[in-house]
Amino acid sequence: MENGQAALLLKNAYDKLKASDMGTACILMEQALDLEFDNEEIKHALKCVNWWLEHTRRIDDIKNPFEKGSLFITLLKQYNVFLEQLDNVYDQCQYSVRFFVYSRALFFFEGLLGSHSTDAGLLLLTGRCYKGIGNYDEALKYLEQAARIKRDDAEILAEVADINALLAQTKTAKALFREAFFLDPSRVEMQSMESALIIKLINEVSALGYKGAQVCEWIPVYGYLWGVFSVKRELKQMEAGRLKQSIFSLETEYEANPARRDLLKPRLLNHYFWLIDHYEINHEDNSLIEETLLKIKVTDPDIYRKYTG
Repeated sequence: MENGQAALLLKNAYDKLKASDMGTACILMEQALDLEFDNEEIKHALKCVNWWLEHTRRIDDIKNPFEKGSLFITLLKQYNVFLEQLDNVYDQCQYSVRFFVYSRALFFFEGLLGSHSTDAGLLLLTGRCYKGIGNYDEALKYLEQAARIKRDDAEILAEVADINALLAQTKTAKALFREAFFLDPSRVEMQSMESALIIKLINEVSALGYKGAQVCEWIPVYGYLWGVFSVKRELKQMEAGRLKQSIFSLETEYEANPARRDLLKPRLLNHYFWLIDHYEINHEDNSLIEETLLKIKVTDPDIYRKYTG
């Protein structure tokens, strides 16, 4: 930025935005633009702040604090779609916007925590907000509370995994990500993920040509094949029984519903991976492993080659 005064005004505007003072941030950006009218970052920042001013102008009409906080989280998804329409994205601006969004949502959620501390949904959102402002230790505290209340929730487990990855607890993160994507890939909030471990995997699976919901479903397959989801655990007898029942249901649906095979195939393959791990950990008869390998080969020969190679 050529004009030092304009640069200072923009910096101050970002600080005001992070402090939830959008009005002053907008004024400072307009002053900066007057000094450097062809600066693309300032114009970008003004577009972003004006988007939030427009979409939150009726926030005071909402009386319920939970609804207020949730609105900011919901709007963030719409805002990400808006960003895709812009030519360039400036990191400092987006960092400030994200800090503003999560700190405002957190303000409303924290006021409810005393009387709703066993509400897994509220704890999840609070943890997600702390993650969004960079307070990972506090985020982990709330997300682990949510996970204790809802033990088999894929969305919560993925958030706990993401925080562990951000805190460099890689082994724990890998184990929890694998668990979350096994439980239900479609429940994992992909846009909320921030750790390099999972974002790189998401990007690499997307680069293979998968779109939309397919990406979620294929992540555990390629995560396993590429050694990202490498931490395995022993299944309890009841879990093993449920796994086999789930495989039977998936196989039945896969045969009966060709229109859904693009989503059912990766989920079925991932179940086969878990079943083979179960057999190997428990030193089951090798014929059971061979039988499952054959099912993988019939379902997807290319994945079979990658798995056995």
